Amino acid sequence: MINWKEDTAPSPPYYASIFHYLLGDDLEGYAEMDEITLDLATQTDGFLGYESHNSEGRGSFISYWRDLEAIDTWRKNTTHLQAKTEGRRRWYKYYHAMIAKVESAHFHDLKS
Repeated sequence: MINWKEDTAPSPPYYASIFHYLLGDDLEGYAEMDEITLDLATQTDGFLGYESHNSEGRGSFISYWRDLEAIDTWRKNTTHLQAKTEGRRRWYKYYHAMIAKVESAHFHDLKS
């Protein structure tokens, strides 16, 4: 499920920043930085929400943003830049990132 900042999905269009990764062996400081950067991202103007999945070291983190300017602001955040440096240096064996424009979205809560 997506953790929307305002508890409801925004109306499109908006943007998704998609980050897929494979964790490395040296994860010292990773969990702490993950918590710090998530907190900072949620405080960034234009942040809409996120979802995260991790299984056996393979994961995805998708954050949702109002516009490309908000993504650029987050991209330039000093702490985020530090996290990216450490990620490349030791936390990830592999990763890729993509930005996608969400033009249509449908959400269904299928309760049993």
